[in-house]
Amino acid sequence: MNQPRVAVLIPCYNEATAIAKVITGFMASLPAAKVYVYDNNSSDSTAKIAAEAGAIVRNESQQGKGAVVRRMFRDIEADFYIMVDGDHTYDASLAPELLYIALEEQCDLVNGIRRETEDDAYRAGHRLGNTMLTGAVRKIFGDRVQDMLSGYKVFSRRFVKSFPASSMGFGIETELTVHALELHMPVAHLEGEYRGRPDGSASKLNTYRDGIRILWLICQLFKHERPFAFFSAIGLVFAVGSVVLGIPLVSEYLHTGLVPRFPTAILATGVMLLGMLSFVTGLVLDTVTRGRREMKMLAYLSYPFYEG
Repeated sequence: MNQPRVAVLIPCYNEATAIAKVITGFMASLPAAKVYVYDNNSSDSTAKIAAEAGAIVRNESQQGKGAVVRRMFRDIEADFYIMVDGDHTYDASLAPELLYIALEEQCDLVNGIRRETEDDAYRAGHRLGNTMLTGAVRKIFGDRVQDMLSGYKVFSRRFVKSFPASSMGFGIETELTVHALELHMPVAHLEGEYRGRPDGSASKLNTYRDGIRILWLICQLFKHERPFAFFSAIGLVFAVGSVVLGIPLVSEYLHTGLVPRFPTAILATGVMLLGMLSFVTGLVLDTVTRGRREMKMLAYLSYPFYEG
């Protein structure tokens, strides 16, 4: 069997302290793989150190991890892609096993689940935020995902080339997960060591700001991928409001034959119409979403899985 072409993708922003260790670790674990570092406007010597360590260094001027991932997926040709953060928090020795699972089980996504090995591996609030956001995605899109925000993943070629990214920042992990779930791709998980950042390295993730952004992205994806459920829920709220407003009016009309609060009657009717309009909007957009999903599935199926 021919060896698959493997690309290690490392998006970086100011990781001069850790990047050399990440590169040498993956070169030792996967000697035949090509290691790419995409520098995202770093103000330190990340790009220079990465080049000296033996990586193929490229630049992406649009700021944000999502922009970097889009560029990497578009530019690089390989059979399998290993994406990892450049902060030396993930175990490079786990890469061959992740790759083996992808090959053996023909998985389009193998996610590295983080197992803390140091007390400061997670910053305050990150563990709770990850649990809540992963739980929200599991509830809406399916429970085949664990540790959604992990930065250590293996992708097949057909996953990468059919992925329509729109996020600019850390929401990219959410989009990657939802893409796999929406197309019912084969997904696997492997638990591995997750350690704290080395001294002098600082996290680029803001717990509250990025958590709110990711939660907003989940809401947007829910609207885009489950429009019937989304707009039906809104329609139900309007319908209940209309009924609450209308019950006293109907009761009084049955007793007296009069409608004394005419403006309230008009409001109740208008609110019910809004509910019906929301329901119909969900029906129409659900048809559009099904067509878009079929197009993504065709793009996905146009790339056969690697067979050696």
